[in-house]
Amino acid sequence: MKKNQLIKLDGVIYRVLAVEKDAVLLIDCLKKTMPRWYGNDELNGYKICTEGELLEITGVVLVEEQDLKPKQRCVAHERFTVVAGILPFLSDDNMRATVIRKVAEQKGISVQTVRHYLCQYLVYQSISALIPKERTVPDRGLTKDEKNCRWALNKFYFTRHKNSLRTAYTYMLKERYCDGEGKLFSEYPSYNQFRYFYSKYKTMQNVLISRNGIKDYQRNHRPLLGDGVQEFAPNVGTGMVDATICDIYLVDGAGNLVGRPVLTILTDSFSNGFVMGYSLTWEGGTYSLRDLMLNVISDKVEWCRRFGIFIERKQWDSDRMPSVIVSDMGSEYKSETFSQITELGVTLINLPALRPELKSIVERSFQLLQGSAKPYLMDYGYVDKDAGKRLAPDYRKGAKLTIEDYERVIIYSILYHNCQRILEDYPYTEDMLAAQVKPYPNSIFEWGKKQQGCNLIDVTPRELILTLLPRIKGKFTRRGLLVMGLRYDSKEKDFTENYLAGGEAVASYNPESADNVYLLENGNFIEFYLVESRFQGKGFAEVKQMQDAQKSIVDKAIHQNLQGRVDLAYHIEKIVNAKEESEDVNLKNVRKTRKRAVKDRHKDFLEEV
Repeated sequence: MKKNQLIKLDGVIYRVLAVEKDAVLLIDCLKKTMPRWYGNDELNGYKICTEGELLEITGVVLVEEQDLKPKQRCVAHERFTVVAGILPFLSDDNMRATVIRKVAEQKGISVQTVRHYLCQYLVYQSISALIPKERTVPDRGLTKDEKNCRWALNKFYFTRHKNSLRTAYTYMLKERYCDGEGKLFSEYPSYNQFRYFYSKYKTMQNVLISRNGIKDYQRNHRPLLGDGVQEFAPNVGTGMVDATICDIYLVDGAGNLVGRPVLTILTDSFSNGFVMGYSLTWEGGTYSLRDLMLNVISDKVEWCRRFGIFIERKQWDSDRMPSVIVSDMGSEYKSETFSQITELGVTLINLPALRPELKSIVERSFQLLQGSAKPYLMDYGYVDKDAGKRLAPDYRKGAKLTIEDYERVIIYSILYHNCQRILEDYPYTEDMLAAQVKPYPNSIFEWGKKQQGCNLIDVTPRELILTLLPRIKGKFTRRGLLVMGLRYDSKEKDFTENYLAGGEAVASYNPESADNVYLLENGNFIEFYLVESRFQGKGFAEVKQMQDAQKSIVDKAIHQNLQGRVDLAYHIEKIVNAKEESEDVNLKNVRKTRKRAVKDRHKDFLEEV
């Protein structure tokens, strides 16, 4: 028999704590009483027992000390400190009892508690046996009143109507605690009970989403746990695009009110809002995106000079296209025409609906661009937040700027936004700190362009325009390439075999001009010119009007054509019938003459005879 060995005798499991010549110190592992000495003659017939059997019988789960939770480890060591001074005196019953009393006095706990800690440790020989058992509160389920409270909260409080708790409580009493005549029952939950149930089971996420909507939650309340711009835009080359109706009314050159223009911008995400390009048009859609992309790749120094604004290249040095463009689920961004930009190596990412916070950089840029000019345009048609409300002024009456004037305002706002707006909370890296990068979007953008991960694409205006043109199916025939009913031929290449063999083709076209189309062949655009000179200088809409007008005239003449063919058939048949009738009369006369001549000859013959 060895120390710390488990033995089993008469259905009882003992742990060996000490071994003498003719006696053994044992502790009952099931009853967990204080250890006592047993003579060797009392232990006849014992069997060796395993730790697993003991744990299975007692239902205790032991874990390694490093796997304990911090709070469990703290409690276990505190309790082991209580029993550690008693362990050297286990074999002496009197001395052990004396030490137990002293330890209880020092720690301010009862003797029984000390004895319990000691037996618990001696039985399992593990510090994890000293951790307190976790109390599990049985799930009693909800009472009828609690179920009614839950029903009232879900139906009347957690809704977009934003009722107060008191209102939801009143509705609950009306629906669940009144008789048929609307009289309250004698027993019903108090308002304090209703409020306690609400405070116990509510979650802030549920309150915010149910009362304000998921859109408001995602934009204003959700936890911001991302790593900033380095998480989704680790380098220059990720752009965010969006469009908005400007907060200002504009007039034309004659001073007549026109309306509010549409501003479309593309911002770089890495620099936290550097505006790479913009488009100011009267209407949005695919064409505003084409103008935007042309502005993105244009020389900004030359562009600003058109408006009488002279800048240095470092103020707005951006003439390449980002390799990734992030947009929302707008129809123009999902259109087949705009998706053709991927042929230039651009990756398009369409964010889910009702998630403007995922492109917060471009959304914030709109506010900054228009907000910076707001104080100076309040009397010139600027639309404030109270537009459309009662007693609000009619901002249309103050409109004085043309779209050209406002575009110059936008350019100056962009220059301020790019070059002088301080990014106080920008997450600087060690390399940026070492390079002393200034906290301006254009400085961060310029630094990012020189880094290894920069991903900008060089695109010529012609490549961009041809790529973003709408496409349609054409057909090769003997009369040339037919596109929307018009005939085209090419000077760049001989397509005789295609004209003779026929077949379909894909062509890009400019809706504003029917003079040329571009055959898409193996990724290249081949120019075709219009064969029919009568349609030169016209757009496809005008050509369609001419074709429809001609078709209308032809359709009106079809009735007369049919009537003429019917009349022709009638006249020809009349002539033929008249001819047949005259021939029949002549034939009858000839027959009569012949018959009369025969009779006369017969009569003469008889007379001669």
